[in-house]
Amino acid sequence: MLEQMFFGQYQHTLDEKGRLTVPADFRDQLSEGAYLTQGFDNNLRLMSVSEFQNLYRRVTEMSTTDPRARKLRRLIFANAKLIEIDRVGRILIPQFLREVAGLDSSAVIVGVGESIEIWATEEWDRQSQELQNAAVNGEEFAALDL
Repeated sequence: MLEQMFFGQYQHTLDEKGRLTVPADFRDQLSEGAYLTQGFDNNLRLMSVSEFQNLYRRVTEMSTTDPRARKLRRLIFANAKLIEIDRVGRILIPQFLREVAGLDSSAVIVGVGESIEIWATEEWDRQSQELQNAAVNGEEFAALDL
C-alpha cells in the first residue's frame, strides 16, 4: 500500500504574506511537516518528509562526477525548504519559490500521487490544455508501458 496518496486539483488564493491553504484532504498526510521545492515544469513540488527523504537518498546515490546529477542536486536541494502547516491549514511559500513558479494571488494545488504540485493558475491552465489532447497523449505515453 502507498504511504501517501494525493489526488485531485484545488483552486486557492495566496494571501499578502504568501500563505496558501493546503486542501483538507492533504493535511493529515503532511502532519509531520513537508518539503517544498522547485518542480520540473515551472511549478513547485510539495512532499511529505518521508517522500523527500526517499528522493534525497536516490539523488545523493547518483555520482557527483555526472554533471546531470550535480545539476539535479542544485535544482532540488538549493530550492528546498522544510515547512509546517499552521493551525488553520496554511503553508508559507517563501518569496524566492513564489518567484520560481510565478505565483501571485492564486494557485492550483494538484495531487500527483506521491506528491503535490503547486501551479500559478495561468500555467496550470496551459498544462491542463496540453493534457486534453488525446491524440498527442496516445503517442507521448505509449512508450511508458501502462
